[in-house]
Amino acid sequence: MRGAALVALAAALGNMLQGWDNATIAGSLLYIKRDFGLHGQPALQGLLVATSLIGATLITTFSGPLSDRVGRRPMLVASSLLYTLAGLLMLWSPTVGVLLLARLVDGFAVGLAVTLVPVYISETAPPEVRGLLSTLPQLTGSTGMFLSYCMVFAMTLAPSPNWRVMMGVLVLPSLVYVAVTVFFLPESPRWLVSKGRMKEARVVLRMLRGREDVDGEMALLAEGLGAGGETAIEEYIVGPAPEDDGGDQAGAAVRLYGPERGMSWVAQPVPLGGQGSMLSMGMSRQGSLLGSIAGLSRMGSMLDHLQDPVVALLGGLHDMKPAADGNGNTLFTNFGSMLSAHGGMDWDEENAAPSDDDDKTTAGAGEDDVDAEGLRAPLLDMRTQSSMTGSGIGVGQSQATSTMGIGGGWQLAWKWTEDVAPDGTRQSAVQRMYLHEEPGGDGQHVHAAALVNQSALYSTTNDNLQPDDPITPMGPAMVHPASCPAAEKPRWRDLLEPGVRHALVCGVTIQILQQFSGISGILYYTPQILDQAGVSVLLSNLGLTSDSAAILISGLTTLLMLPAIAVAMRLMDVAGRRSLLLWTIPVLIVSLVSLVTADVLPLATTLHAAVSTTSIIIYICTFVMGFGPIPGILCSEIFPTRVRGMCIAICSLAFWLSNIAVTYSMPVMLDYLGLTGVFSIYAAVCCVALAFVALRVPETKGLPLEVIAEFFNVASKGMPKLDHDE
Repeated sequence: MRGAALVALAAALGNMLQGWDNATIAGSLLYIKRDFGLHGQPALQGLLVATSLIGATLITTFSGPLSDRVGRRPMLVASSLLYTLAGLLMLWSPTVGVLLLARLVDGFAVGLAVTLVPVYISETAPPEVRGLLSTLPQLTGSTGMFLSYCMVFAMTLAPSPNWRVMMGVLVLPSLVYVAVTVFFLPESPRWLVSKGRMKEARVVLRMLRGREDVDGEMALLAEGLGAGGETAIEEYIVGPAPEDDGGDQAGAAVRLYGPERGMSWVAQPVPLGGQGSMLSMGMSRQGSLLGSIAGLSRMGSMLDHLQDPVVALLGGLHDMKPAADGNGNTLFTNFGSMLSAHGGMDWDEENAAPSDDDDKTTAGAGEDDVDAEGLRAPLLDMRTQSSMTGSGIGVGQSQATSTMGIGGGWQLAWKWTEDVAPDGTRQSAVQRMYLHEEPGGDGQHVHAAALVNQSALYSTTNDNLQPDDPITPMGPAMVHPASCPAAEKPRWRDLLEPGVRHALVCGVTIQILQQFSGISGILYYTPQILDQAGVSVLLSNLGLTSDSAAILISGLTTLLMLPAIAVAMRLMDVAGRRSLLLWTIPVLIVSLVSLVTADVLPLATTLHAAVSTTSIIIYICTFVMGFGPIPGILCSEIFPTRVRGMCIAICSLAFWLSNIAVTYSMPVMLDYLGLTGVFSIYAAVCCVALAFVALRVPETKGLPLEVIAEFFNVASKGMPKLDHDE
């Protein structure tokens, strides 16, 4: 995973610059007020901070769709250049107007980094460590804050601290970020696949994964281009095919083929809840996906009715721990890929399109020369299938699949079904299947759940064949991703797809709740809050001024954040995102209540300062373990590839608008309500956030991004109906 980790760390430098900027403005604002005479103008003080947020909001409105068009990497390069320009302007800043302009440009840079770095990391990281790597922006951001506070504290010890130098030093790390984004960062492989640049995507994936065989993930990225559709949950019992079946399996059976000739298993569909189903055997709600469906069908309590179905589905899935092989695949470990056994899914751009009289259809073409007919590669060769299955499965009907491991214990399969319609025409269809092993196997047979939907890349070439026509070598085919309907430019109406809309509600809400929990106000105004709480009393023996003491405490607080984030990185893919939120938000509530209590009760000055300082430290350290990184991680995980940029832009817009509201109102609220009123409001919001997480936020650890999107699709369109009364 070295390649993916280095790329994630390099991209997260943009968040380090954001943290650097946050701490710099928090420290230098104490001196800007004196230099420009802003003591009696709290609104203008808030505007100096909020202008950066306004810039971030403006650029966020189109950064997502623009990144879908030009790529993730060019947008990160633009962010690094804007950081450099902002640093130069702040170093100059002769007037408040120029400083406001510099803060606006800085906001453009911050907006691009905060919006696109989580997306970039989620699209390049493997599922098993995606949570850990996606927490890197929080770690680098806090590291930037700590380094900046150290610099600001050192400058406050000078007789005449220069706030312009404090803010202008941003130029130095910005130049490092420019070099990294220009010369090191690759483009996101998912974006490359969405544009049909398969050769480049394969090269990037091999670098990120450190191995040559990336066929399974390439296929997953191509299938992930689809959005919406009717996703079904199906249940199968998988076992070896009888040696003497002669192809006379029941018509509903599906064959799974390995790479060696003659090796095959049979997947027998089982009606959900019907006879033979795991649901009819009394499977508990915990411990499996299918058990979760059974639990949902028996909902009775008010809590059950309020809970989002996707929470229960993914909760049951994560409760089981099937044994995995060395590659992290748990289902049918002795299966290979029919595709890889017969040349693979070769969509590389340098492949030439076939001539008109060629019997075969070859995949691949240049990205500027996409011919739909010349880009169809056989998914299953009918001649090969015939040689392996004999007379086929059933009468006038045949089905087959090919499987590929995609990580997180999941496998990608294509189910090909062909039969003869009543009017005599031959019809075929290809569906993709995301397969996952369920408990209940007997050693010889495996229970499996499958998320089944129409293949995003399916192209039929035999729709008009008659039953007596000779079988041609072309079976169901996979079109080149650049020429499939799913690769078309995303449209705003795609956001109305039930699964996408469902995920958007979750993402937007958790971003708003995160900001109104008060973190932005506390981070920006920590020195002033601590000064108002009398923190200078704690450090009076050190001979520090109140300004230096407040900044020192802020720097020590950010230092304590680093081990807290390290713990969160370790737990993100172990305990999971949802569990971390459920454990950390109550601590936020307690720390805010402690701040209110310390301000209300008649405590001695030293005790009051000690309680306030301790509460703020606990609040910030706990926040960066859960409510800080997880909303951004979730929003980068829950949307389909095709509309991810647009959806991330909407969630980021909600984030920045909330951030502006909290930051701009903080000085005014402190003047009118004091610490007691401000933190009482934040504590109430945290209570609402805890309820929302418990009822509406699913667990996404370890799942491929495409599988997460399918679960939202399933939950938004109603749960499967069981065949019997439970």
